[in-house]
Order: sequence, then C-alpha cells, then structure tokens
Amino acid sequence: MSSIVLRSRTISNNCSSKSIFRRGLCSGVVSSSSSSNPSKETLISSQSILSDQSPPPPTAPETSPEVSGRKSWTFLKYGLIAAVTGTTGYAGYLSYKCSCEEVDHKTKALRAAASYTPSEDASAIDKYRCLLYSASMAVPAKALESYLDLRRLVEEHLLEYTEPTSDKLLPDLHPLEQHVFTLVLDLNETLLYTDWKRERGWRTFKRPGVDAFLEHLAKFYEIVVYSDQMNMYVDPVCERLDANHYIRYRLSRGDTKYQDGKHHRDLSKLNRDPAKILYVSAHAFDSSLQPENCVPIKPYKLDTDDTALLDLIPFLEYIARNSPADIRQVLQSYERKDIAKEFLERSKEYQRRKQEQKQQGRLWRR
Repeated sequence: MSSIVLRSRTISNNCSSKSIFRRGLCSGVVSSSSSSNPSKETLISSQSILSDQSPPPPTAPETSPEVSGRKSWTFLKYGLIAAVTGTTGYAGYLSYKCSCEEVDHKTKALRAAASYTPSEDASAIDKYRCLLYSASMAVPAKALESYLDLRRLVEEHLLEYTEPTSDKLLPDLHPLEQHVFTLVLDLNETLLYTDWKRERGWRTFKRPGVDAFLEHLAKFYEIVVYSDQMNMYVDPVCERLDANHYIRYRLSRGDTKYQDGKHHRDLSKLNRDPAKILYVSAHAFDSSLQPENCVPIKPYKLDTDDTALLDLIPFLEYIARNSPADIRQVLQSYERKDIAKEFLERSKEYQRRKQEQKQQGRLWRR
C-alpha cells in the first residue's frame, strides 16, 4: 500500500515538473523571438557609431597651482631680463650711432604720445582708447627722458676731456701782424725724436737743421708748437730745444680734441685765419682735423743724413714772401706729395721757362 502511494506521488511530481519545463520553454521561445531582432539592431548600430568616431584624446594631466605659478614667474622673469637687455642694447646703439640732438628729434613724437589728449567732441570709446594708449606710452617716454638727461650730463663732463681747453687757444694777433702766416709745428718725429733703451732710459734727440730752421722762419712766421704730449713734457723740451725763444706759443694735450681714440690738433681753435695756417708734421693727415692745412714731412728716425727741415725752408719762405690769398688752395695743388721735392722741381721748371722766354726775347730784338 505504501509503495502504491509513493509511486503515485513520484508520477505526479514528474508531471508537474514537465509542465513547468514546457511553460518555461514556451515563454523563453516567445521572449527570444520577440527580443532577438532589437538586440541585434542595437548592437549593430552601436558598432557603426563607434567605427565612425575617432578615439577620444587622452586627458591632460592635472597640474597643481604651485607648478603653474612657478612657470608664470619664470616667464615673467625672463621677459623682464629680455626687455632690460634689449633696452640697454638699443640705448647703447643710439649713443654710438646718433648724437643727443638726433635722438631727441627722433623720439619727440614718441614722448609727445604720452601726453596726448583727445578732443572734447570725441566719443567715449575714443577717449578710452586714448587714455589706454597714453598710459602705455608713459613708461617708455619717461625712460627716454631719463636717458636724454643722463646722456647730456655725461657728455657735458666728457667735453672737459675731449674738447680743447678753450675756443681760442691763442691770443688775438697784433693788428700790425694780420698779414703774418702761422706756422704750426709738431714735436715728435718732426722737430725731435724720443728714444728709450734699457741701459740709458729715455733720451731726446734734435733733428738735424732744427736750429737753423727755427731761426730763419721766425723772421716770416708766427711759430707755434702743437703737441699731443702732456705740458709737463712739452715745456721743458721746448726750453732746451728753443733757447732763443723763436717759438711764440706752446700747445699740449689739453689743447687737443680727443676723437676716435686719438688726440687731434684742431686748428680751428687757434684764433687765426684758416687761410693763413700751415701745419708741419710727420703725421700731419692723421693728427689734424684740417688736412687741407697740412704740410707733410718725412718722419725723423735718427737718420744722420736727414735734411727734411732744411729742404722745406725754400717753400715756406716763398709762401711767406708772396702771401697767397688762401694757403689751402696752394697745398691742394701738391696733392699730398713731398712738398719740398715738388717745389724744387717746379722752381727748376719755372726757371727753365723764364730762361727760354729771355732767349726768345733776345731773338725778337735781333
């Protein structure tokens, strides 16, 4: 009896499980059939969208405020250094290339822009723009003003060392000597030569013929010594060189113009007529600011047979006796040649022509 009951329960359980399986299977088929297409469409559409788009860019690493602030300070620092360096370099270029007056003229418009004011009928936008522009130009304009003031101050102090001590280095010429020419002589390698040797130190040698040269030309010229040496050297040397005081005036380094690293003789400061000035020097064209007044002479290097000074006497005496209107035109005709030699050849040619004219005159008389 018990076995019959057990069997009946087992059969009923199996039937119920089969029915449940069938219901689940049917429902699964129905659900799968109804949802299979949408899932495929969704999958396909999502794939197509992903295939058309590029991969997203990688996200930038986040920077901390401390690092960004450090970069900004570095940029500002190097920017200021570059600005200061550029401004200093440009100021140096202006100082070398342009004079103070030229810089003042070229930057006048820039400095005026700092104080520009719009008209009363201008619009509010124009007034605002003008205000911003003038405010931005205020600092450069102020810097230029400071630069010009500083440069003028420096140049005023430098003039004491670069310009002659006076605009009139010689006193006024006596009224009875207005026709007299001024003979300016250099010292080194022109009238004398200074040499140094270890066993004896410094020694100064007079050029051959210097005594006769000074004595003879003092009758015709106002003789001036113009040297680029210090007066503590020029004065004692001239005392021993010119015992008879044929040299009227002595000019030294303080009376020269310092330019391009050299001390130049500025003959325009002599207070004499430029048409009546002759400058004799072994380095005439390099040491004078007025090359049209220069009479070059061979440098003296302790040559025992040197006669350059004596050879120059005939030319200088001829000039003093004939008094040309402008000595610069006479010197220009020699074209920087050896004047003593050229004058001698011209004198011989003149004598030859004069002799020919005399002979022709005698033939006509006959």
